[in-house]
Amino acid sequence: MVSKGKILVIDDDQEMKSLMQDFLQGQGYEVQAFSLGTEAFELIKETLDQQGDWPELDLVVSDVQMPEMDGMELTQRLHRMLPDVPVILVTAFGSIDSAIEATRQGAHDYVVKPFQLKELGVRVEKAVQLRQLKKENTLLRREVKKNWTYAQIIGKSRAMKNVFDMIDRVASATANVLIQGESGTGKELVARAIHEQGGRRQGPFVAINCTAIPDTLLESELFGHAKGAFTGAIAKKKGLFEEAHGGTLFLDEIGDLDLSLQAKLLRVIQEKRIKPVGDNEYKDIDVRIISATHKDLQKAVKEDLFREDLFYRLSVIPIVIPPLRYRREDIPLLAQFFIDKYAASNKSSVRGFTKAAMGKMMSAPWDGNVRELENIMERVVVLTDRDLVEVEDLPLQETADSEGFFANTNVDLPTLEQLEKRYMKHVLDRVGGKKEKAAQILGINRRTLYRKEREYGFVVDEVGDTISGPAEQ
Repeated sequence: MVSKGKILVIDDDQEMKSLMQDFLQGQGYEVQAFSLGTEAFELIKETLDQQGDWPELDLVVSDVQMPEMDGMELTQRLHRMLPDVPVILVTAFGSIDSAIEATRQGAHDYVVKPFQLKELGVRVEKAVQLRQLKKENTLLRREVKKNWTYAQIIGKSRAMKNVFDMIDRVASATANVLIQGESGTGKELVARAIHEQGGRRQGPFVAINCTAIPDTLLESELFGHAKGAFTGAIAKKKGLFEEAHGGTLFLDEIGDLDLSLQAKLLRVIQEKRIKPVGDNEYKDIDVRIISATHKDLQKAVKEDLFREDLFYRLSVIPIVIPPLRYRREDIPLLAQFFIDKYAASNKSSVRGFTKAAMGKMMSAPWDGNVRELENIMERVVVLTDRDLVEVEDLPLQETADSEGFFANTNVDLPTLEQLEKRYMKHVLDRVGGKKEKAAQILGINRRTLYRKEREYGFVVDEVGDTISGPAEQ
């Protein structure tokens, strides 16, 4: 049987020591018993001298009144050496005040003689669970720091490993990069990583959000202007292209760029020179452009909202950042990173999460992606006054459960075909109609997806419309 945890039991009363040892072993714990606190302390000290830590130790249960080293002194010494290992003190009724004082100095809990073994079992179980939760959060913290951080981007999912691989491969190139992803997925972090890992790292990284500046001012912001070029132009101004010379210009939300500016940007990319507003002279520029958008630019091209030639100029190398709901294995790492970050800046005692709290985060929809997760972790740190975040501390909406999933069906229990149809429509809507991504999520090939779309009436066959390709297996 797998041990539920390792416990040291210390009591100079041989009968009490044996009773607690036998009971706790019967509950599934690995128990080592001592008659003196000095004996237990020497074992702990020796183990720490050899290992530097003792992660296997989950709990110490000690009597208060003992010769040579009492429970109070043992608690104080142990708390200095292994602050995360809880101590439960066993005390007689007349020593309750001492036990209460010990809890102020680091003891986790106490029980008063005579006690029922069931009561001891409940207190031990809670203490061991707390210790193991803290160990899990410590390991998670180490994991964040050592294994899964790439240029300030955190992730261990296959999707993010693919993004990291793309950054490595394109960083030293000169081609323009288009980063696509929902709001809050970290597109600027990826752009900065490409810049900092590449040959332009010594040059400037200049970023601008194309939606943050009115169209009437954006041209001047990008290309600069001459003195007197327009009302208010009281001095010559250098544009962002010129400021980014020798480095990288990051154009965030490029999909919102006005069509007239798109034409001017295309000319700059083609000619590698700019002409400030109101100036007659061109200036050569050496800039790598990295752009980003949350929009489907190919759809925008079809709707004549984005120039096709500019799209192909910008998206020489496309990188897609998946939303957080499609890489849920990254949530614990990100949550722990943000908890540590804001706990440090706010001098908070929050260190991690209960299993229930982490379970709630793993099931949340995260429509705002990593940005939403960061904001909620900051709020939790400010408002929570305990070590571990509980479920009630998290202001999260739940994902739709099975009852919600069936709520809109016209029958009490749908047939398998009706369920498949509704789920397929749900997936297609969530991925914006992208067939390849939908087929991947559904676990079918694209040919099968096309066929089922027609069967379920999602699309209408056109005359002569055929799909060529290998026959289905």
